[in-house]
Amino acid sequence: MKCCQDSILSLLSGFGACVVLVNLVCYRSLIWHKHSMLEQSLSKESRMAQSIGPGLRQRWQRCASLPSGKWLFSRLLGLRVPYSGTLGAQVQELEPGKCVVVLRQRRRVRNHLGSVHAMALANLGELATGLALMNSLPEQARGILTGFSVDYLKKARGRLTAECRCEIPSNNLEHEYLLTGEIVNEDGDVVAIARARWLVGPEPAV
Repeated sequence: MKCCQDSILSLLSGFGACVVLVNLVCYRSLIWHKHSMLEQSLSKESRMAQSIGPGLRQRWQRCASLPSGKWLFSRLLGLRVPYSGTLGAQVQELEPGKCVVVLRQRRRVRNHLGSVHAMALANLGELATGLALMNSLPEQARGILTGFSVDYLKKARGRLTAECRCEIPSNNLEHEYLLTGEIVNEDGDVVAIARARWLVGPEPAV
């Protein structure tokens, strides 16, 4: 009798696992369907938009309201900026004048010492500073990185968080902004400080 009960429980357990797996696959398929629709919309908008700022804010608001929306936005961003996409970081907060990006340590971003590679930290810092400023741009404004440096303070391991706060440009007149992005570990220790010089100016006439 006990053997029969164990067999039934084992069967039910296996069935439950299959149901969970099917639900997970369906959920991922739904997310990627939304991803495809948003990417098509993004492609149309990028051909028409005069400034990256308004479009970036709109796409963040659209994605952040979805389940796994931050993951989805980060993947879309990686498609538009392939090099930054290889980092695998996820945008956690994005608003005019502020950006928070998280990087989970894994093999592809490690160095030979078992910590996060220096260039991965630089990429993370540049991403945080760039998003904080680009998301703040007014209509008909663009920005370009003109200088960048990083101070490495200690070995970076585990889950890392990069945060940047910046002044919000009030117009599209040419102006240089010096931004600082701090990267901290799970204990709150600062492991690196990125300093980026961004030049903001008007979009060229079409």
